[in-house]
This record gives sequence, C-alpha cells and structure tokens, in this order.
Amino acid sequence: MLGGVMGAALMLLAITSYEIARHSGSTGSASLPRIAAPAPLLPKVAFERRAGVRIARVAVSGGGGLLDLRFQVLDADAAASVHDAATPPQLVDERTGVVVGGLLMGHSHKGRLNAAQTYYLVFDNPGSLVRRGSRVTVQLGAARVAHVPVR
Repeated sequence: MLGGVMGAALMLLAITSYEIARHSGSTGSASLPRIAAPAPLLPKVAFERRAGVRIARVAVSGGGGLLDLRFQVLDADAAASVHDAATPPQLVDERTGVVVGGLLMGHSHKGRLNAAQTYYLVFDNPGSLVRRGSRVTVQLGAARVAHVPVR
C-alpha cells in the first residue's frame, strides 16, 4: 500500500516536471515557476482593500492547460502591486498544493491599472493539475485570498 502511494507521488512529480519543462521550452532539467514571496492570507473584503482588486473569476481554459484569472480594479493605487516583481501573481490549488505561477508567455500588464476596469492573467496549468471545481488561493501583490472556486 505504502509503495503504491510513493510510486504515485513520484509519478505525479515526474509528470509535473515534464509538463513544466515542456511549457518552458526546456529539454533538460525543468525550471520551476517562480514562487511569490509569502503574503498574508486575508478574508475577501480585506484582500480587496489591500490588493485593490476584486477577483471576478478563475477558470480553466485552453483544453485544461491554462488558467484564466479575471480581476476588477477597485483602487488603482493599491492595484499597482499586482505586478510587483517581489510578489508575482500565483494560484495554489488547495487540494493538491500545486503552485501555478508561470504566466502564459510571460504576459504581464504594462502601465497603470484603471479603476473599474477588468484585467486578466493567463497562467500555464502544467499537467492540467488544477481542474474545474477546485478551489485555489490567489496571490496578487502583497495579499492572498483563499477558497476561490475554479470554473
């Protein structure tokens, strides 16, 4: 029984490493996505106030290989931290602990974010490990919010 669990864990690690390497264009050892510096986990209202944004949705797209995060800017000054290099955006699948931090083709919004505007971030979803029905913890800027449903 324990051998089967260990084997499954090693297989999952191998698949994840392969998918990360495949999406990064690497043929050698996989470089893991950059993991954001820890940010405080906040209730939804406190997250919105600190991050300056409201999460509109997180959805699986691209046949499962991508995750689409939509957010509406509430406070343009606070939302400027969304693209801070010290705290890159990331999603963490709450069931598996998988960290999704690689943005598709390195895309990031340039320039000032505007209040009331909805923006998007598209993340690579290596191995399609985050699925519809999952719940994720979202980090944008210096704040995190948990239990965001994935459509």
